[in-house]
Amino acid sequence: MITTELLVLSQTCTPLMSDKWLIPLQFTCEKFEINTPNRVAGFLAQIGHESGGFRYTSENLNYRAEALTRLWPTRFPPGIAESYAMQPEKIASRAYADRMGNGDEASGDGWLYRGRGLIQLTGKNNYAAFSLSADNEALVKPDLVAEPELAALSAGWFWAENGLNELADDKDIVGMTKRINGGINGLDDRQMRYSRLISCL
Repeated sequence: MITTELLVLSQTCTPLMSDKWLIPLQFTCEKFEINTPNRVAGFLAQIGHESGGFRYTSENLNYRAEALTRLWPTRFPPGIAESYAMQPEKIASRAYADRMGNGDEASGDGWLYRGRGLIQLTGKNNYAAFSLSADNEALVKPDLVAEPELAALSAGWFWAENGLNELADDKDIVGMTKRINGGINGLDDRQMRYSRLISCL
């Protein structure tokens, strides 16, 4: 169901990007039964938004002090934030320390298991669950999740784990967005992407 023509005509990604992503997306959709027009449109619209049109597969953590305090007020209060600003590895190690299965800040797990993939897989527990469930090396080689094969597969795994096919069957774009994002950030773009895709399927 996913073709180069679909990806390009729906403006999901550029012709060059479609060559890179076509096979990983086809494999992922087959594996996780993303196999109807509503499911395909929902999946591609959501991951297209999350990845900026398939351009970004690794979390950008290059924040200024003010942004750190706004995003993680308890982890980066004023006075602390300044010493971490614009240092992505240090930021991730502190922001994600002691949660999601990660060790403390000194362990570096926050950086090692930072968000990667078309739907940002984050935290050691999630890398471990994905690795075990989908039989891959994500836990021991987390950088692979930023590459097309596992970037797409991890998004499909998240999609299946969170019952998103059912929401896609109901054309529930708001519900899909909340389950992925925790809110409705970027809802207009997600809806626009969905409309373009469904018209091409």
